[in-house]
Amino acid sequence: MTRQRRVILDQMRTPGEHLTADEVYERVRRRLPSISLGTVYRNLEILSRVGRIRKLHLGGGRRLYDGGLHRHYHVRCVRCGRVADVSAEPMGNLDAAAGGLSDFEILDHELEFRGLCPACRGAAGRDDGPSAPGGGPSAEGSA
Repeated sequence: MTRQRRVILDQMRTPGEHLTADEVYERVRRRLPSISLGTVYRNLEILSRVGRIRKLHLGGGRRLYDGGLHRHYHVRCVRCGRVADVSAEPMGNLDAAAGGLSDFEILDHELEFRGLCPACRGAAGRDDGPSAPGGGPSAEGSA
């Protein structure tokens, strides 16, 4: 593994963090000042493809990377976009159930819960409620 890839992977090891490529780049630059954003993007793609990190395709339009490889779900704030892990027992039979209800061979799934984070929930009482895109009902959450 290259030194650049190892430093990028080290930045992904903080439990519960879900980082954009730009956030990873800013952190990695502290240790490798000459690294380019393109190098970070390429290495994040490689690390996700080989299963060392997870690339999240959650709603809200941002691509996030997750160093937590254990099966877990996510909750996203519809106002500010904050993403957190949900500590819930994975629904292991969900793939089989979906396969039995369709003619698809189910390979995997992503489940996203949507709501208001504590900070935005506190602010919701002071204004008109969620204003970020993606707050309404949709078919998100499956991949």
